[in-house]
Order: sequence, then C-alpha cells, then structure tokens
Amino acid sequence: QVQLQESGPGLVKPSQTLSLTCTVSGGSITTNPYYWSWIRQRPGKGLEWIGAITYSGYTYYSPSLKSRTSISRDTSKTQFTLQLTSVTPEDTAVYFCARDWAGRAQFGYWGQGTQVTVSS
Repeated sequence: QVQLQESGPGLVKPSQTLSLTCTVSGGSITTNPYYWSWIRQRPGKGLEWIGAITYSGYTYYSPSLKSRTSISRDTSKTQFTLQLTSVTPEDTAVYFCARDWAGRAQFGYWGQGTQVTVSS
C-alpha cells in the first residue's frame, strides 16, 4: 500500500550537487517509528546505505559520505530529498529510497530506483 518513487536529474556534472526527491504515497513520513532512507548501488558493487531522516526529522548519515550528504523533508508534500555535493564519476549509481523500521535496516518498502550518471 505504501509506495515510494524517486525523481530527479539523471545526469549530473562533476563537482556539482546531486539532488533527488522521494515521493511517498499511502502513508505519512511523520509516523512513528519509521525512518526514511537513501541507498545506492554503484556498478559492480553491492547496496550502500547513504543516510536517513526519521519520522521526527532527525538525520543520520553514513560516515563515508557524511561530509557531502544532506537529507531533508517536506511533510506537506510527503517528500524527502537527498543532496550529495561535490560529486565525481564514482558517485554514478542507481539511487533508491526506502522505508526503514525504527532504524533497524528493515527496509520493507522500496522505490524502483533511479539511475544517476556523473559525467561531463
């Protein structure tokens, strides 16, 4: 019943900011105990957790990406966003948004994913 959909530019230039939006339908992003996460998969690699924003608006980030990552939300639109700054070709990946149960990495609902390529 809960659905998530990623959207945003599929091509970003090196050194610029990658910006994606996840639109949630069939549920509220302010409902306890859900966390709302961003996850990516780079070519030939496994899934990598980027960060999350909780039902109360608190954020968590992967240590390896923390300095470049910002997650925010717009509760009126049931959306949350990802901004990844200073991107390089190594940031090329399929980016997913997903719902997490209480920060336990139990991702019950996923978006279909969106390809983002970093290239000049």
